Amino acid sequence: MQVIKYMFQPHGDERGQLIALEEVKDIPFIIKRVYYMYDTVSGVVRGKHAHKSLQQILICIHGTCKVRLDNGKEKKVIMLEKPYEGLYIAHYMWREMYDFSEDAVLMVLASDYYHEDDYIRDYEEFLRLVSSGGHGDEGTYDPT
Repeated sequence: MQVIKYMFQPHGDERGQLIALEEVKDIPFIIKRVYYMYDTVSGVVRGKHAHKSLQQILICIHGTCKVRLDNGKEKKVIMLEKPYEGLYIAHYMWREMYDFSEDAVLMVLASDYYHEDDYIRDYEEFLRLVSSGGHGDEGTYDPT
């Protein structure tokens, strides 16, 4: 499984730091939705789903958290701890976000608006879909 992290260019001086993100230039898709999670209770696991077509970039803009990615064949855990680092998640990739620090703010940039029918919320169904191969690229993204 290929893990893709984007390193965004910080701009700063004695006043502090700034990150500017531009769709298609810094982000590999047009951004149609932005949301963020904060005040996550200790021990809570967020996500626990995959998407049929949605692409996302996760940025822990404050604090830290872990993301478990699962393409149906392989699992990887990625630590997010830098506000200038974004984790790309393609469609047909199961994700679970957990181990949030008390001060964590996890921002998500999404390629489409919310559509409940794009979600795969049952892990067994997800495994059936990826094993059948009928969905395409099994959660990988080639930025070239």
